[in-house]
Amino acid sequence: MKHRKPTVGILLGDSSGIGPEIVAKLVGRPEIYESATVVIVGDYRVFRMGQKIAGLSHPVTLTGTIDSVRPEIGRPVFCDYPTISDEEVTLGRVNPKSGKAVIDTLSFSLGLALDKKIDGFIFAPFNKEAMILGGLPYHSELDFFKEKFKRPNIPGECSVLDDLWTTRVTSHIGISQVSALITRKNVHNTIRFMDGVLRTYGIKNPRLAVSALNPHAGEGGAFGSEEKEAIAPAIEMAKAEGIDAEGPFPADTLFLRIKKGNFNAVVSMYHDQGQIATKLLGFDRGVTVHGGLPVAIATPAHGSAFDIAGKGIANPEGIIHAFMIACRLAARLTSEVS
Repeated sequence: MKHRKPTVGILLGDSSGIGPEIVAKLVGRPEIYESATVVIVGDYRVFRMGQKIAGLSHPVTLTGTIDSVRPEIGRPVFCDYPTISDEEVTLGRVNPKSGKAVIDTLSFSLGLALDKKIDGFIFAPFNKEAMILGGLPYHSELDFFKEKFKRPNIPGECSVLDDLWTTRVTSHIGISQVSALITRKNVHNTIRFMDGVLRTYGIKNPRLAVSALNPHAGEGGAFGSEEKEAIAPAIEMAKAEGIDAEGPFPADTLFLRIKKGNFNAVVSMYHDQGQIATKLLGFDRGVTVHGGLPVAIATPAHGSAFDIAGKGIANPEGIIHAFMIACRLAARLTSEVS
């Protein structure tokens, strides 16, 4: 099936970090315009700052609305949404005003997506501390997305490194809380979620490796019962639905299996099980995808990198990968509803 060219937004991220710089580097690459109509959403002054840091000056079509603008070939539309003054930008440190600007721009962009003005968006790295200080009324941006799109029960986050996808049953919680949440229902729902996201992305028969929670996969119950009572039964439930899932595999050797190329994705039980491995394998090019939503949303897996903000040395590889993944997801999602 041939998919129509989607319209994909790009958000600048936290103005105190490397976000504006890597966005400037991204939109200066001519090949991205083959995959989508590009709309940058944010404060034009912050973008110009990013261009100056990057030493680039790619032209844009500047507007206050995207309703009637016809994009030019090889040039992004810039939807100027003023949020922060030049004097308020503070490179390299947490700034509540930058956090507030991020919240406002994110809310505006979600409105564009809900109104079908854009088919999805990527965002340069946010800083959660700045967002909380700036008034974020949610635990994270994922909770923001879930509420706006009325999808409260989706697991949400996937990490992508090249051809490998990972997701997790639990995420941003204390390690002492993890065990209580490893239930048949939660593990089963996460396996189904990962399978569904991969199929939406275009992988027809995805193969999923499911991690154990305990050392040596519990050693038959000697080191914990979650494998026997929750994880293995959840895998069998998924198999009964036609999902190709295997496990539970001991977490310490799971990624040795993955290196052989036998699986498309890993379902881990908690945050660091998958994140440590994928970040070791390719920190600069990793991507976070917010799956299970009606629009494509992705971001580089790295943070706002305050330590190198303003130096012009930020690597744009992660945001380039995020953009290409979002374009593919957006094209397929819009085809599903058209």
